[in-house]
Formats: sequence, structure tokens, C-alpha cells
Amino acid sequence: MIGYLNGVKHGYNTITEAANRQHNMLMDIGLCSWKAEDTEVFLDSEQETAFLLLSGKLAISWEGKEQIIERHSLFDESPWCLHIPRNTEVEILAISDCEMIVQKTKNETAFDSKLYRPEDCRCDQFGKGVWNETALRIVRTVFDYSNAPYSNLVVGEVINYPGRWSSYIPHHHPQPEVYFYRFDKPQGFGFSMIGEDVFKIKHNSFSLITGGLVHPQVTAPGYAMYYCWMIRHLPGNPWTDRINDEAHTWLLKPDAAIWSPE
Repeated sequence: MIGYLNGVKHGYNTITEAANRQHNMLMDIGLCSWKAEDTEVFLDSEQETAFLLLSGKLAISWEGKEQIIERHSLFDESPWCLHIPRNTEVEILAISDCEMIVQKTKNETAFDSKLYRPEDCRCDQFGKGVWNETALRIVRTVFDYSNAPYSNLVVGEVINYPGRWSSYIPHHHPQPEVYFYRFDKPQGFGFSMIGEDVFKIKHNSFSLITGGLVHPQVTAPGYAMYYCWMIRHLPGNPWTDRINDEAHTWLLKPDAAIWSPE
């Protein structure tokens, strides 16, 4: 399923609600848009929360700590992200106009809050030197099961090079996943395949990916595509790796013969 934010309104813009029709995503996700000098307080008695800065400058305060964080480019800069357990109050003061993804899910586990700085983010380049680099992309991982096993969440980002594929080769996993998209130009577009269905994606759209469905993406030539990827672990079954579609695993062989014109 694909959804669109038709115009980002001031304040909180809902992407998913675990208690509503997107209950199979198991997450509350929203895009917050604030003006300079806005303040916002978050406190959730049941859910852990990740706050990922998309753009702008703000002061974020929690547990007696405060940090000014700033981001100018989704495409050229890794993110700041604050991750907190339930029953932790967070106050945000917007210093400039800014936007932030807020991702929540239920978690009774107590853990230490952590502010992930851009340099803490793992950054990998996938698709280099294979398939004529038609799936070249940058994958950023803020936290997952490897560095936050106490969490029920995973959060990261992908930068699709113009005209290239990502989430490739096609793969799936039983855990639900949500993508939120941005393009380097607002008229940019691409396509998302979820199972056997294909959807057009554009600026401020999002994919809701039910567990078990393949979900490769492609962006149009000329347009770089960003998406924030957010996974919810299942009880006793955390997301640790992808399950490749067997029909396409031949592409992973070092000697894979791909047709090209003579």
C-alpha cells in the first residue's frame, strides 16, 4: 500500500497508527513540521520513540541533557536521531523551521537513552561494481538489532542514485516495514513494487509493507530519491537480515552473465 501526505501541515502529520487501520505496521509514525520558536513536549508511558531529524535546526532536551542538532541536506548528510525508552520526557525547541520523523512502538524493556550523531551512523554503498551499477545506492543504518538489541525498532535511510534501483535484489522479511520518501526536486518520482503490485511514489509519499512481500524500488533518471526505512521487530523474531527472492539470486553470483548490446 502507498500513501501520500498531500501538503505537509504545521505540527504532526500522521503516517501510520498502530491502533488504527495501519495496525499491521505495529508502529506509530509521523512527520513533524515546526516553525522557528515552536516548542513540543513528548512523553509516552507505553512506547519507545526514535526522533530522526530531516531538516532544520532545533534544541532537543531529555533526562537533564540538551543538544542542538542541525541538518541541511538529506542527501549529503547522515542523520541525528534520539532514541528513548517509554516514560522518558523529551522537549523540542525549534530554532529554525524544521522537520522530524517520529517513530514509536510498544516496548516494556528499560534501556538507556541514546543520541546517535551523524558519525555514529553506519554508511554502506551497495551495488558498486555489479549489474552495470544499476542498483548503486547508499544505505545508512542508525540502529538495528546488532547495536540496539533491546529495541523493538530499526531505523535507517537510503539514498537512491538517479535512475537506479534499491532494495535489490528483490527481498522480503516477516517483519513489517515503512518507507517515507523525499526527492531532491519536488517533481521527482519513482516506483515501488510491493508483492506483485506497482505504485508510483513521489515527494512525501510512503510505503506500508506487510511482512512477507518483496519491495524493490526505482527512481526516475534525473531524480535522486531519499527514503527513511523503519522496521518493527516481531516478538521472538527480530529483523536481522533480508530473505532474497530465489528467482533472482543468480544475480549474486560473481560470474552472473547479464545481457548487454555488442
